[in-house]
Amino acid sequence: MTAAAPARLPAAVAIAGAVAVGVLTALQARVNGQLGRQLDDGFVAAVVSFGSGLVVLVMLSAALPSGRRGARALAAGIRRRTIPWWMLAGGAAGALTVATQGLAVAVIGVSLFTVGVVAGQTLSGLVLDRVGYGPAGVVAVTMPRVAGGALALVAVAISLQGDLLARVPWWMLALPFLAGIGIAWQQATNGRLRQRVGTPLTATLVNFIGGTAILAVAALVHVALVGTPDVWPIEPWMYLGGVIGVTYIFLSAALVVHTGVLLLGLGAVAGQLVTAFLLDAAWPADAGPGWLAELAMVVVAGAGVIVAAAPWRQRARD
Repeated sequence: MTAAAPARLPAAVAIAGAVAVGVLTALQARVNGQLGRQLDDGFVAAVVSFGSGLVVLVMLSAALPSGRRGARALAAGIRRRTIPWWMLAGGAAGALTVATQGLAVAVIGVSLFTVGVVAGQTLSGLVLDRVGYGPAGVVAVTMPRVAGGALALVAVAISLQGDLLARVPWWMLALPFLAGIGIAWQQATNGRLRQRVGTPLTATLVNFIGGTAILAVAALVHVALVGTPDVWPIEPWMYLGGVIGVTYIFLSAALVVHTGVLLLGLGAVAGQLVTAFLLDAAWPADAGPGWLAELAMVVVAGAGVIVAAAPWRQRARD
């Protein structure tokens, strides 16, 4: 007898779950940004966030059979050199993303951070697909995808209107874009690592181990230069960034079989952009571009994602 196929979720439930992934992503940015602001040290905030996620992943990997199988496959692949070192480096991009949240979000806002990430991720994804870096091999660079990338850049240009460049250090604006480039590379790298170890749990664990190590070194160097934070926040929610990250990673893995990659990505970006705008409207950032500019750039960036990802079909030749 063959095993019964898993029951599919209703479409509305699956799409709502995809939107929830984006909501959690934006919430993580705000949580890590506030922790960095309260500590006045984005590096320490980042290592706290990544470290708490690593603890959760270690416990899950030890408790779940898939985690133990993946760990054995990882160890065997490293020992036999069938898993190259660069497949283990995805945590560097995660470290950059979380550090950027801790350093910049409280100042520039979640909306501007999100738009910068979407722009970097879209353009980097075009290049990585063209060279065939991801697990799917070479993916054609179509005009809709180019147009989507261009719209993402337009959204960034909208955010730079006015005196934003005079009020915000240039590196705070560059970091989200670089984080987006890293995220696209990280996703492709993780996809290839998942193929080798057989489970996304182990690939995610590898990322958190590497990211935590990098951030711990950066935090130690920064603390040695400027000292430890004077006051640690007492609000428990400020320490949930890592747990939120682990949650949306596993929610994504569970939903993709019901939605497919395209619908999951569109739903997540929609949730992320809308939540980012609402968070900034409720708790304005110190140097954000203003709600009108944020609304415009969120709408343009969202349109860019839809244009880039929509399954446009070429007309059949006569």
